[in-house]
Amino acid sequence: METTDYGFIPLELDGVRELADLALNLNNCWDHGADEIWRRLDPELWTLTRNAWLLLQTVSRSRLRTLLADDGFRKLVAGQIAIRAARDKKQSWFDRAHPNSPLTCAAYFSMEFGLSEALPIYSGGLGNVAGDQLKAADDLGVPVAAVGLLYQQGYFRQQIDAAGEQTELYPFNDPAQLPIVPVRDSDGQWYRIVVALPGHKLWLRVWQALVGSRRLYLIDSNDPANPPVFRGVTSELYGGGSELRLRQELVLGIGGWRLLTRLGLRPEVCHLNEGHAAFVVLERARSLMDERKIDFRTALAITRAGNLFTTHTPVAAGFDRFAPDLMEQHLKLYAERVLHIGFDDLMALGRRNRHDSSEPFNVAYLAMRGSGTVNAVSRLHGEVSRAIFEPLFERWPNAEVPISYVTNGVHTPTWQSDAADRLWISICGNAPWSAETEEFADRVRKLSDAEIWKMRADNRAELVENVNRRFARQSSLASPLDEANASIERIFDPNAMTLGFARRFAEYKRPNLLLRDPERLVRILTSRDRPVQMVVAGKAHPADRGGKALVHQWVMFARRPDVRARVIFLSDYDLLLAENLVHGVDLWINTPRRPWEACGTSGMKVLPNGGLNLSELDGWWAEAYSPDIGWALGDGGFHGEDPAWDAREAEQLYELLEHAVIPKFYERDGAGIPRGWTAMVRESMARLTPQFSANRALREYTENHYLPAAARFRQRADNNGALGAELVRWESEIDRHWSALHFGNFSVETANGEHHFQAQVYLDDLDPNAVAVEIYADGLNGGPPTRLAMTRGSQLVGATHGWIFHGMAAADRPAGDFTARVIPHHPDAQVPLEAAQIIWQR
Repeated sequence: METTDYGFIPLELDGVRELADLALNLNNCWDHGADEIWRRLDPELWTLTRNAWLLLQTVSRSRLRTLLADDGFRKLVAGQIAIRAARDKKQSWFDRAHPNSPLTCAAYFSMEFGLSEALPIYSGGLGNVAGDQLKAADDLGVPVAAVGLLYQQGYFRQQIDAAGEQTELYPFNDPAQLPIVPVRDSDGQWYRIVVALPGHKLWLRVWQALVGSRRLYLIDSNDPANPPVFRGVTSELYGGGSELRLRQELVLGIGGWRLLTRLGLRPEVCHLNEGHAAFVVLERARSLMDERKIDFRTALAITRAGNLFTTHTPVAAGFDRFAPDLMEQHLKLYAERVLHIGFDDLMALGRRNRHDSSEPFNVAYLAMRGSGTVNAVSRLHGEVSRAIFEPLFERWPNAEVPISYVTNGVHTPTWQSDAADRLWISICGNAPWSAETEEFADRVRKLSDAEIWKMRADNRAELVENVNRRFARQSSLASPLDEANASIERIFDPNAMTLGFARRFAEYKRPNLLLRDPERLVRILTSRDRPVQMVVAGKAHPADRGGKALVHQWVMFARRPDVRARVIFLSDYDLLLAENLVHGVDLWINTPRRPWEACGTSGMKVLPNGGLNLSELDGWWAEAYSPDIGWALGDGGFHGEDPAWDAREAEQLYELLEHAVIPKFYERDGAGIPRGWTAMVRESMARLTPQFSANRALREYTENHYLPAAARFRQRADNNGALGAELVRWESEIDRHWSALHFGNFSVETANGEHHFQAQVYLDDLDPNAVAVEIYADGLNGGPPTRLAMTRGSQLVGATHGWIFHGMAAADRPAGDFTARVIPHHPDAQVPLEAAQIIWQR
């Protein structure tokens, strides 16, 4: 049993414990009912930090006594406590939809979580997805427990200096001022777990963040018992070299699973959010070895069924790889003394060529081989990922590389403005994102143009106020003596069309596409009749000189006197700034090189707020786009880094802005409403907001992945792992005999509109039931391949292990389109994920 550690909060004051419980729950970042409470405590600090726990840590006792003696304030607190208690008692979507579920817990492992600016342990898209899915798990009641790392510094903070250059700052994350608490047992002992590193034990402390009723457990190496070099294992997110990264991933995977075991949690499902978490595959199998007294291969066969690997990487070079000597230093003893396998056997799990001792260890390969299902994060990314992992499935058609996709979605309550929230509640009821959303489209389509345009005006006004205030503060920090900043608070116009461009500054994202013809952009921005203003934000990785040059280019453009009132580059892009931007921009622009945007979620965040998208046909927009809801760049093809194509798309971008987007925004009727624009907004909100929400994404994960994975894991684990042991024997027999399998004669006859196939197959001493013989043809026009089972007939005369197989196909395609193949078969195996052998008839 765990107890809550409230630190130095003065609990002796009546009512403070209730305040502390409210402050420690990160649902503050999407449920704004308690905002007035925190504003009453310290309005300036609340505006700057959005960290209610920090406010409680810093507010004076006299201030607390004064507020707690105020009946109105006490009613505010009591009301929020009552609302949250009622919400916790309400039956969730998961309980209603899956009352007899095999899933009691899904453990979600991620290197970063973007939950709130008050907990800066995130970098970008990967963390945003993890945070939004954890929030959706609370909304929907899906039993998820999350595991991550608590970074002493996290990702860097960005400052733009007087020369327009990005500089990096690394402020310390003081755990006492973050909305987290140590995890303690009922006797008050702080949970600590141990992971072995070369020559030393690594002591790891455990913290907890509450996300509604879901828990995020954070592991921290900054324990005084550790040598100084080990205390810094969880120092920076994506900092340091390969050794630090390997150690972080060992802590996340091995330490994370040991933590769940220590807490008494027994997840049926492990969700690996990227390959960083791959080492949980090994430790989960190890724990079952100890529990059931079985060998590693059997334990892996059982636990693999309950592991789900989500890849977010659009290029093979994006996966972490570790040199053999570094792996040997850190994992040789773990392999031999803990897993009781050879070190080469462990390395083989992370190599394309299992027998190449010089090949680095690829964590994505371990995640792939240790999981029962694998998914990409958009339909297009699924195609890209199948090409990336195709080398692991040699001779299998690309369409059958076992990677599906679940397109990401965003946690709508987090990203919608107050005005948008009121509008959604008015048509869909309270807490609309806590249940199914399929009926939302029809309700949104009933909104009037006036209602939509009023929301957009309110959102833009809010954005302008926030941008002006933030830019004034930013300008004074960069150049406190600059007299020109005295009037900066009135730089943006709440009535002007507002564009937004904010993301990581990397060359493949082409953030400078709009700057290919800067004078043309100036003309667009400074039109007297149709003024346009633009907010730009984003960080470049500290080691990415090209990305930093792109930041500098935008900063210097924004400082030009002729566009100073029309373009702002806002530094230190974080969740709070992202929230401000997606509330108010009229148009979100995204310009990556297709297909290098695995999904992208920033453009999804404008949807509930009535923003529109102009984006490359990449990631999610390749699925979402149609001409009545936004605008598209590109032709849907792959053009690499061709400068000529970049120039062509820049021209297309300018043309769209000048002749389609801006005119539609400014075409107003007598009431001042742009009817054509609001029609697009209405349809975008109706069609896209539910589809690209974390609500839809998590329901899809739950029903298509978590529940089947939990059932398969339980099936394999039952009867002391009998099915797991059977699968290991099956795999061993396949490995032992496969090289001797081959085809004999193959023939086809066509009659009465049917092709009749006959194949002679020699199976060595392998049980014929251990394989499937199929007729195969590639799919037509991008459709799925044709797979037709062949039936086993009589044995070949004079051949002990030869058989005749028969098959039939409709003769609507030439017989030459079809061929025969042999693949492994077991009714409870995932082929080719668990057995990738294949033989083709030639």
